[in-house]
Amino acid sequence: MTDILKTAAYGGAGWSPRIASLRQEIGGVWGVCGVGTEWAPLRAVLLHRSGPELEEVADPDAAQMLAPLDASRARQQHDALAQAYRDAGVAVHYVEPAACGERRFAYSRTKTPPPNLVYVADLMFMTPEGAIVGRPASTVRAGEERYVARRLADLGVPILRSVRGRGTFEGADALWIDPQTALVATGMRTNAEGAAQVAGLLREMGVEVIQVGLPYGAMHLMGTLRFADRGLAIAWPGRVPYAAVNVLRARGYTVIFIPDAGEAVRGMSLNFVTLGPRRILMAAGNPITQAFYEDAGIACQVVEVDEILKAAGGIGCATGILEREAVNEV
Repeated sequence: MTDILKTAAYGGAGWSPRIASLRQEIGGVWGVCGVGTEWAPLRAVLLHRSGPELEEVADPDAAQMLAPLDASRARQQHDALAQAYRDAGVAVHYVEPAACGERRFAYSRTKTPPPNLVYVADLMFMTPEGAIVGRPASTVRAGEERYVARRLADLGVPILRSVRGRGTFEGADALWIDPQTALVATGMRTNAEGAAQVAGLLREMGVEVIQVGLPYGAMHLMGTLRFADRGLAIAWPGRVPYAAVNVLRARGYTVIFIPDAGEAVRGMSLNFVTLGPRRILMAAGNPITQAFYEDAGIACQVVEVDEILKAAGGIGCATGILEREAVNEV
């Protein structure tokens, strides 16, 4: 027995203890990933380029879409969106659901992925230590999370939690105020149980979580509030939670309000992705809002996504954020 105890397997001299934290292992043991702000330079995203599932949509409303889509045009616009990210120096990864093989689960009815898988942001929320995998609120989107979970694992991203039980959580209902503070919203897509699970994990990481409620008619927190820089947030009056605005102002943010609700509804002008401080990628066709952003010192890159918008989501919804440049804030 004494000889055995001298071996590394039993704690002998050759034993190598794992003393680094998970965060310290990112980029080594684990793939490069991590997000702790909404505005730091964007480094990597996860997208899904829709396949034959769009042609299978017979009733747009039943699929939670707003109007029939021209599938070919939607894919062309998605390709242009991906290229816009690459042109901005952002690495683009794809969900690649075909790699999952045939859908051999009880809920599966076809061999194609669900039609809303294009909206990757709803299925995950990235933290500095890895991802929280969501649990969509509707039966139409049930199971989409498994495709994203598989791809995150393939990319070496730690999956810190999958929302479970009767909890529902969509990643677009959580936003980083700063690396120490996050907003989590409840509403139609994220229920109290799901929010509590997400908040519990974030608090284990030392993050202060501020929970807010969304008004009836607001789909996600993302659709009511965006961040363009460390001290600049943009909100939709009448939809953004009052408490969220107060919290941001208390933390030194200037909060400005979009000038045209029509463009926000029809053109999803607020559903942008921040490429870096005061640099955003937004939907084309929103001249009033774009001029408003530019007057605020925000550089706007635009891409045509009007066909994708018919599926009830914009650029922000379609973009799973994998990595932003780390920032040190006290």
